[in-house]
Amino acid sequence: MPREIFSTVATNAVVDAAPAGHPDSLPLIVLSPGWTQPMAILSGLAEDLASHGYVVAGIQHTYETYAVTFPDGRIAGCAACELDNDRTFFGRLYRSRAADVSFVLDELTGRDPAWRGSRLIDDSRIGVAGHSAGGASALAAMVGDRRVDAAIDIDGTTNTGGEPVVPATGLRKPFAVLSTTDHGPDSDDQWLVADYGRAGGWKRWLTVAGTDHASFTDLGVFADQLGIDIGQTITGERATEVTRRYVRAVFDKHLRHRPQPLLNRSSPRYPEVVIAAR
Repeated sequence: MPREIFSTVATNAVVDAAPAGHPDSLPLIVLSPGWTQPMAILSGLAEDLASHGYVVAGIQHTYETYAVTFPDGRIAGCAACELDNDRTFFGRLYRSRAADVSFVLDELTGRDPAWRGSRLIDDSRIGVAGHSAGGASALAAMVGDRRVDAAIDIDGTTNTGGEPVVPATGLRKPFAVLSTTDHGPDSDDQWLVADYGRAGGWKRWLTVAGTDHASFTDLGVFADQLGIDIGQTITGERATEVTRRYVRAVFDKHLRHRPQPLLNRSSPRYPEVVIAAR
């Protein structure tokens, strides 16, 4: 496969587009990609949320992905890749990424915001979602930062190698898991199952038949187009549609307080999705 093939991919996003909306009117969603992955693989999800009236901030976690390019042209490599054999590494990673989320919230909602559209953000309605390690980090961010109102873990284990992500005292905020059927509440992921059990507020564990770990990102679509078998039996486009719809449903329910029957019962429109736990 030619290395430059991904540089030819077109998205629906526009550079330097003027933000639209009224002051203090738009909920904010922060997205975090998987370990070593660029934020770009969550473009489809980010664009969908933005098109439905959310402000979306995606984080490129410096030193945790293979290359992060700064505005001045400097490139930071994956320094942390040398450490991931340590049993407690991912616990530290989740805490570090949770701190990244808090920093982004400070920069977007503080007194001197870093983005010209920050005045549109309603800082009383903030959600965090992520894929894989980014999903575990989303939960860690909600545990550690009172500003985060809801979190979604997309197929990510919360194995820290030590202390659980959700403390023994529990957590009473909305939390959802979207996963493959192999990674459901009856799987051998004892860490996520335990953390889910300690989450005492509204919660859902949704499994999607026919998906593989990468299906929830743009890589599922690319795999189909390139003829690469990643283990998914539904199309990448279908997996993307399901991911977008259910992520948006969780945030619409808890940040916009709009009823979401999709989260209460099975849907004939999305027969792949099962509400595996509540």
